[in-house]
Amino acid sequence: MSGHPTLFEWAGGMPAFERLTEVFYRHVHADAVLAPVFAHVGDQHAHNVAVWLAEVFGGPPTYTEQHGGYPAMLGHHVGLGITPEQRARWAFLIGEAADEAGLPDDPEFRSAFVAYVEWGSRIGLENSQPGATPPAQAPVPQWGWGEAPPYVPREPTA
Repeated sequence: MSGHPTLFEWAGGMPAFERLTEVFYRHVHADAVLAPVFAHVGDQHAHNVAVWLAEVFGGPPTYTEQHGGYPAMLGHHVGLGITPEQRARWAFLIGEAADEAGLPDDPEFRSAFVAYVEWGSRIGLENSQPGATPPAQAPVPQWGWGEAPPYVPREPTA
């Protein structure tokens, strides 16, 4: 244990991820590049993605317990045929949504957040292509601080 808060805790817990996905999917559904990809999703989609992101960033294992974990998440991408342009647009919009939703903007948190967004969106792209066979079993990725732990200002010394 590093003694640092999880990214989930640092972000503000479940309310922060709910805000993020609410803002994000509002923009996605209005976006000409992404709206067709998400036209089939139901009303619970934003909440389910919030639960997924919460678990990835160190929150409770709710996505695994209620939705089937990593294999289920990958399975949602099978057959979508996501394009590189759609992947890049998804990554861009979630970064903007993080700002609008008030997620922490310190460089350490955003570095970890963007690293996951890049990794996860590329995994989604790969598993959406014709003939892709996602793994039948794999754990949910657990994203952490990586190279830069949270910045905590120090008191000046005399």
